[in-house]
Amino acid sequence: MIKLTQVSKLYNGNPAVNNISFEVKEGENMVLLGTSGCGKTTTLRMINRLVEPSAGIIEVNGTNVGAQQRESLRRGIGYVLQHNGLFPHYTIAENIGLVPTLLKWSKKKTQQRSDELLEKLHLPPAQYGKLYPGQLSGGQQQRVGLARALAANPPVLLMDEPFGALDPVTRTAIKKEFSALEEFRKKTIVLVTHDVQEAFELGDRICLMDKGEIVQTGSPAELLFKPANAFVSGFLNNNRLSLELQALTLNDVFALLPPGHMEGEGLNIQPATTLWSSMEQLASRHRADQIGVVTIGATKHFDIARLMGAFTLYKTRLHG
Repeated sequence: MIKLTQVSKLYNGNPAVNNISFEVKEGENMVLLGTSGCGKTTTLRMINRLVEPSAGIIEVNGTNVGAQQRESLRRGIGYVLQHNGLFPHYTIAENIGLVPTLLKWSKKKTQQRSDELLEKLHLPPAQYGKLYPGQLSGGQQQRVGLARALAANPPVLLMDEPFGALDPVTRTAIKKEFSALEEFRKKTIVLVTHDVQEAFELGDRICLMDKGEIVQTGSPAELLFKPANAFVSGFLNNNRLSLELQALTLNDVFALLPPGHMEGEGLNIQPATTLWSSMEQLASRHRADQIGVVTIGATKHFDIARLMGAFTLYKTRLHG
């Protein structure tokens, strides 16, 4: 869906991005991760031609973006900024309906789409549609920014530090809404962040950058357990345990889970659930002290101790 081939960007002869190549598959969420100044935002902006590359080819859905008109290209790509970029003199409904209006949707269709997205993002349209951005909190404005990017249902979504300006509590809430929205699950997404935890929560694959170059691209588990070099290992060292629990799923450790007995009403969860999410559900104990994981022809029940035992054994076997 998105393909970069030997792409570079020079400023005054100095490379901000240096000969990078990667591909994002249709429906995949690729995270560009790295510290400030590593080239990740420049890379993102080259995809929709907010920045023109100095060399290389960028393709979206098989077409070279350099051969397309900028306006036409951008109408097919949703874009979410850290500071939302809403027009202050447009109402919330007008901000969300901006791209559909440019695409000459009918007023009725545009209004229906705006109302639908506001409802899904917990902003009732009757209450918020006629307000202006300045009348909303930061978290509410960011929700509107997400809705605007989704309004015309673009197949591609670019997100530049979309949660970075929010306080931790609001940030956590909106990330959960983001992950739960059906619209996001159907998109091909490139998301920029410097937050390692966020990258592991939201990324199918992670492209770790440093000094304008790609150091390693892979799944969260591949970066953790098969780092390309010492830089990758060091970058992920902080909070490594929680990252490992987010990178692995119940399916990864299922064969190593010891037998457990479920007493009373139980809670079964999917084998694709991460170990981190499983721990959260166990810690909340809303229904039981144990949880069951079901795969074809087998069910195993476990508590926190059994899960951590299987996790430790998995890592021991992985490292030989």
